[in-house]
Order: sequence, then structure tokens, then C-alpha cells
Amino acid sequence: MTTIACIGECMIELSQDAEGRTVRGFGGDTLNTAIYLARLGAHVDYVTALGDDPFSDEMLEAWQAEGIGVPRVLRIAGKLPGLYAIKTDEAGERRFYYWRENSAARMLLDLPQTEALLQAFTDYDLIYLSGITLSLYSEANRDRLIHALGRARRRGSRIAFDTNYRPRGWPSADIARKAFESAFAVSDVVLASTDDLSPLYANVAADRLSACVDAGELVLKLSDPACVVRCKDGERTIASTQSPRVVDTTAAGDSFAAAYLAMRLRGADPFAAAACGHRLAGAVVGHPGAIIPETAMPHDVLEGPP
Repeated sequence: MTTIACIGECMIELSQDAEGRTVRGFGGDTLNTAIYLARLGAHVDYVTALGDDPFSDEMLEAWQAEGIGVPRVLRIAGKLPGLYAIKTDEAGERRFYYWRENSAARMLLDLPQTEALLQAFTDYDLIYLSGITLSLYSEANRDRLIHALGRARRRGSRIAFDTNYRPRGWPSADIARKAFESAFAVSDVVLASTDDLSPLYANVAADRLSACVDAGELVLKLSDPACVVRCKDGERTIASTQSPRVVDTTAAGDSFAAAYLAMRLRGADPFAAAACGHRLAGAVVGHPGAIIPETAMPHDVLEGPP
């Protein structure tokens, strides 16, 4: 069975419902992708650190209920998950406020168990991480992670990196760009967007951004509902054939990544995989929140080669 590891952070989410009441949930970019991968039939483990608190216990239970494996989740006594709050203005625009500087996930690469965890990467067929993942760690620990990913890749694992650039998570764009380029160098697949890359390569025209990514397989999402796919078979623009009613764009990219990677692992070519990514993302943006009900999952997501 194909196995996947998703590395990142899940936080406690505070939002308001239609009546103005505060609602608590959980969220995180790579976790969203892990959930959608599991729903698409993949065997996926989440790699992170949590505390020994009740909220961390609830997270683990929720992940396992979605079919996500948790043997690579490290627990740290006395620590807590990060937290963020969502504030929506009158126009429906959402702003995020974070309390995550001391979260357990930031300590993942500073623990006695860390080296064994990094060695275990070679057990996976695919390892997935994001720019947000990289932003959690110090420069030294980012280098340690990149080294472990390179070792796993040399031993047969495939690496997929999703840019997901959030400026507030980085001391500067220069530091983020350096970290991203290190990730590009060890990645088989890079999932990027013009929104992510433009701030990092401010002097590069939008139609030249793909040249900034040194990876054999690149999916570059555009401002329109389309993406440019570059691979060994050439380069092609794949547009979405849907016109969904957009309710909430949260996790559009995360769900696209899940469907794309699931299809690639099934043997589909990158162009067909991108079309499947559009199908799932189109369904996700039609519902509030990052994770849509299982009953709303489109039945044709994985149409294509077996």
C-alpha cells in the first residue's frame, strides 16, 4: 500500500457562527490536505507535535476518525497547540489572528525523538510539506529537515512541496525565498501559485515565475481558476471546467493538492491530475470552512487512470 506522510501544524480555531457565538474547531494547511487524501483512499500519517492537554487529545481523536494515522505525532508534556481566531468583516473578508509562538508543533525538531522521526521518513512513498511547515522551525532545523527529506528521496521516497507563503510567518521575504529554494532542490513535485511566488520574486513577471522553481514537476496555480503544469511531457495550462458558487475559499489549494497527489500516486499523468484537483477544489469552495461534509465530496474526483 502507498503510504504518505504530511508534516505540519494543526491549531485550535476560534470563529463566529451566524448568531455571533464563538465556535471552536481545528485547522491547518497540511492537515486539510491529509484529511482529503484520507477521504480519497490514501494511507496517510500526520507528522507533528502536540501537548498533553485535552485539546490535543481531541485533535488526535478527530484525525483518527478521518482515517489519518498518528504514530508520528509526538506529545510534549506541558505544551499546548497553537491558536488562531478568524474575524470576518461586513464585506465577508476574513482576517486571521494567531497565538502560536510557543506551540508544541514548533518543537518537533528539538526533541529527543526527533532523529528517529526523521529517519522514519524513508518508510514513506510520499512526503508532503508546505511553506507554512518550514516557517515553524529555526534555520538550523529547516536545514536538518531538508537534509532528512533529501536522504529519504535518495532511498526512493517522493517529496511534494506546496509553497503556501504567509509573510507573517517569516522574518523576511529573503529568508523565505532561501528556504523555499532549498525545498525546491529536494522536491519531485512543487505545488505553487503566482500569489505565493510574486512577493518572493518581486522583479519577475508573472508569466516568468515558473522559471524560478527548479523542480521537474511544477503545478503553478494562476489568479484565474487554472494552473500551468510543467513536467517531462511538456507544459500545459489546465483550466477548471466548473463555475462553482464560491462561499469560502479556505482549503481550496489544500484540497487541490490532495486530489492532484492522489491521482499521481494512482498513475495518472500530471495534466489529468490537475483536472482532478480542480474538481475537488471546486466542491470545497462551495461550502463554509476548510473541510466539507463527506456527503459533499464529488463522486468523480478520481476519474482517470486507475
